[in-house]
Formats: sequence, C-alpha cells, structure tokens
Amino acid sequence: MEDSTNQVPARLSALRKAMQRLGVDALLVPSADPHLSEYLPARFQGREWLSNFTGSVGTFIITADFAGVWTDGRYWTQAESELAGTGVQLMKISSGASVQYVDWLAENMRAGQTVAVDGAVLGLSIARLLQAALSATGVQLRTDLDVLDEVWTNRPSLPTEQVYEHLPPYAPKGRGTKLAELRADMARLGATHHVISTLDDIAWLFNLRGSDVNFNPIFLSHALIDAGQAQVFVAEGKVAADLAGELAADGIHVRPYEQAAAALAALPEDAVLLLDPRRITYGTRQAVPDHVRVIEAVNPTTFAKARKTEAEADHIRATMEQDGAALAEFFCWLEGALNRREPLNEYEVGEHLLGFRKRRPGFISPSFGTIAGFRANGAIMHYRASEKGCAQIGGDGLLLIDSGGQYVGGTTDVTRVIGVGTITPEQKRDFTLVLKGMMALSVAHFPRGCKSPMLDAIARAPLWAAGIDFGHGTGHGVGYFLNVHEGPQSISPSTPPEPHTAMEPGMITSNEPGVYRPGKRGIRIENLVLNVPAGSTEFGEFLRFETLTLCPIDTRCIDRSLLRADEIEWLNNYHSMVKARVSPLISGDALAWLEKRTAFL
Repeated sequence: MEDSTNQVPARLSALRKAMQRLGVDALLVPSADPHLSEYLPARFQGREWLSNFTGSVGTFIITADFAGVWTDGRYWTQAESELAGTGVQLMKISSGASVQYVDWLAENMRAGQTVAVDGAVLGLSIARLLQAALSATGVQLRTDLDVLDEVWTNRPSLPTEQVYEHLPPYAPKGRGTKLAELRADMARLGATHHVISTLDDIAWLFNLRGSDVNFNPIFLSHALIDAGQAQVFVAEGKVAADLAGELAADGIHVRPYEQAAAALAALPEDAVLLLDPRRITYGTRQAVPDHVRVIEAVNPTTFAKARKTEAEADHIRATMEQDGAALAEFFCWLEGALNRREPLNEYEVGEHLLGFRKRRPGFISPSFGTIAGFRANGAIMHYRASEKGCAQIGGDGLLLIDSGGQYVGGTTDVTRVIGVGTITPEQKRDFTLVLKGMMALSVAHFPRGCKSPMLDAIARAPLWAAGIDFGHGTGHGVGYFLNVHEGPQSISPSTPPEPHTAMEPGMITSNEPGVYRPGKRGIRIENLVLNVPAGSTEFGEFLRFETLTLCPIDTRCIDRSLLRADEIEWLNNYHSMVKARVSPLISGDALAWLEKRTAFL
C-alpha cells in the first residue's frame, strides 16, 4: 500500500494537466463499469488507481485545487488509512446510495465551467441528477471524454476468460423457458425490444457463467431481445464455437461486444424499447435513436432471478450443508491452532478458510473477499487483511470472520464472531444484543408484498433499546450461483420502500445486524434466509424466513441472562438443525467440535 500511496500525488498531477488541456474543470470518476457492476474488472478500477482507496463503494472528484472520495460509514476507517498522505480527502456520506457529491459539484462549480465524466460508466439515473443540478447553475456536463485514459499508462485490457454453461441439474429452468417468460413480460409492458446490461441478469437469463470479475461468476456483455431472437454481445473468442452453436439453436446469437451500441442504433422505426434506468449507463441510453419509443421499468429478469424456484432452493439447501461442513472443519482447526498458541494472523485465517471450502464438491470460488478482523479491525465493516501488515491473533479479543463461497448449486455468505482468550462482560453484552436482533428478524412473519426496508427495524429494535445502532443495512438479496449482493429486495433504512422492493416467495436475503466500537471490536452475526409461505388469513398471504446457513454460533460469547426463554429455544433448535444436517458430511475432530459447539445453551 505504501508504494501505491506514494504514486497518487503524481497521478493526480498528471490528471490535472490532462484536464487543463481538455478544458475540464472537474472530473468525476464513479466506481462503475459499462454494466454498473459492484465488483469491477481491473480496467475500470480507475477510482482506486487514482486515490488508493480500495473500498467497493466510492465516488472520486478532482478539480484544480481539490481531490476527494465520497463513501459511507462502512468504509470510513478504511478510507482514512488508505487516503492518508495521498492528497485525497475523505468525504463522509450517510449511505452508499447517497448522491451528496452531486450537490457538492453544484455548490462548488461556477457558471461556465465544465464537469466531465465518462458516460460509458455513468448510471443513467445519476446522469439525470447531474444534468439537472449542473444546468441549473450554468455548468456544462461532458460525457464524451474518458480523461482517465489520457493518464493511465499500462491500463489493463478487458478480461478474456471463457464463458461457460450453468448446466442441469443445477440450472433447472432452461434458457428457452426463461426467454419465453421474459417475452411475456415484455408484451405485458408493451415493449417489442429489451436491452439488458447488468451482468447477473444476462448470466441468469441464458444459463451462462464467466470469470471476468472477482467473486461473481459473470462475464462482460450486453443483451438485446425481441420477439424472434436474442443477441448477446461478448468479446470475440470468449464463447467457444460449440457453445455458440447451442445458443444459436435456442435463438440466441453471439455478437462482438463492441457492436452493442450499433445494434441499438439500428432499431427499427416502430420499435418500443424496454430498459431499466437504474441498471443502464448514460452512454448506452445515448445509443438509442430518437425515433424509438422507450419504456422505463425494472428489468423483468431482476424479479425472476430473485425468486428462486423450489428446485433451486433444494440445491441451495444442499450447498449450505457442504458450506457448513467446510466451516465446521475450519473452526475446528482454528480453535485448535489458537489453543496450541500457534502463530496466526488475519490473512492466514482467510487462506485456511478458502482451503477448507475448496475441498467441498461444487465449489468454484469465494463469493467476496473474506473479512477476518481481530479486535479493533473487526470494527472496520469491510476490512481486508493484507498479507503484510495485518494483525496477529492471540491473547484476548473477538475475531470477526465474514466469508462466502460460490458453488454450482448456490451462493453463500456467513458471518461469525468467536471469542479468543478471555471474553469480557461488555463483549458478551454486545454479542448477545446482536444475536437478539438476528433472532428477532429470523422469526418474523410479514405480508407477502411487504416492502423489504420495513423489516429493518425488527433487527435493530433490541440494539436500539440499549442505545446502540449500526451503520449498514440489515440484509441484502443473494443470487443463485451469481452475485452475492442482488436486488431488488434490501432490508435497509437507506433503501426507499418502493414497489419493486416487495418481498416475494423464493427470495434469499442476508440477516446481519451488528455492533461496531471503533478501536475496540466489531460484532456481526449473519445467516442467509429464504422467503417461504407462512399461511393465509383474511388479511392475505403471509411469509416467514427459513434459515439456510448452517454454522454454530459461539455460545461462549453469550450473556444468557439477556435472553428470553423463546430466544434460547430458537438457538437450541437452530443448533440441533445444524448438527443434524452437517454431521453426516464430517468426521473425527471436526465432528467432535460440531457436537460441542451445538450443545444446548
């Protein structure tokens, strides 16, 4: 990190010279690619290259006398460390969805000045906000420049990894069926054509997967669908000839990646194009001719892939058992290493955990970078331990481990906190309050169609009662061998309770309240839960959560006096389920560990 920190001032200087040459007074660099992905191919990690801030959410702005990164509370501690000495300021915002940087530009730029941003990676909805805010103050917005390309020497090229099929039985619904259902949705909305740029939507629709970005099994592409055919735009050489032939037999034609804009420009006069303004870039929207009527709505595939079928749910349950077995073996090893006082650091914890997952059938990759934070590092919500400079684990403290795996039968995401050495009463109190919040949401019943953000307060209530809160959402949607963060549902106070956030059967969501005390500790307990029917009354259909994750919760960290009888019963029942389903997949010391850690409280 020290080397990259030292390089930032020179990069900023070169960028300012390029901006002056191009007549640009301010440059905005979002954390985005042409598909508005969360995890970016190296070519589009410009914000990180310019600022040294490695968090997954952040917006960079530079002027002649200012440079700053806007990011939310999950990353403040990390950003303060990574931005130190770079000349880049940390601009704190309330949530990752905040657009306070738009207001900053409107307030700080003068009439006649020019703000530039690469339209190819600027979300359409953000572009509209920018245009409105800047035009009101007489500031010009340019979206036709990639200023970063002027100064980023040796900029990485686009990824070249092969696209592959997600095959039955793990892909129980064929792409022909999915396309037919999508076309029915298009017809219902009055659309003749539909453009999709979000990579998980495309991968899901065509039962294809890739390796173009870390953690998410997706590939860079655009798709254009009409009543008679579908076109998928992928870099040449990434789809093998035999796979391209199979796709063609299903009415799906592979085209070069760079031809997507031309295909949109060639839409016929009578075309009615469906697009999702939250899931498409300004540059892609600009390729659509003026004569084409546009319908704006959420991608139908976003809803369809969020509602897992019963066959997919069965595969996920089996995947959770394999992941639970890997976790049992890992925690057995970890506790043994700690008891033997073997030298061990946070980075090594993540590497060992990956090793145990790799032994499990169907494992493909991690679903995100493992967070292993000991003591104060646990309070850094998106902490990443590096091989050099991470904390040693030993003595007394809490160790937070947030990790997940991509398997052909599902995606996992689990957080556990274990006690190392002596656990203090204060630590037990925080841990138990977090557990109470997680359990409260686990047992909730709610009307079908309930807006997901409304459920957030259920998990926070036990913490609020103790005067505690946490700075992230309680839950995010999770894909099926796809993105670990998936919409449309989000259990978060920063997500507006809009119609598209409605909870429906088959959705998988994380349940992960926490407590973070900077400089001391972080506690988060996370399970994945599945929306399942809970019966009907005269007030309509109701849903409840089925807990999917199978990993013991460290009862050594619990203050039993803070739990009600029904909470103790829930925990004992959960541990009984974990033991029953994971035990057949492990043996020896790991099995003995599991039996010990699932004993009744």
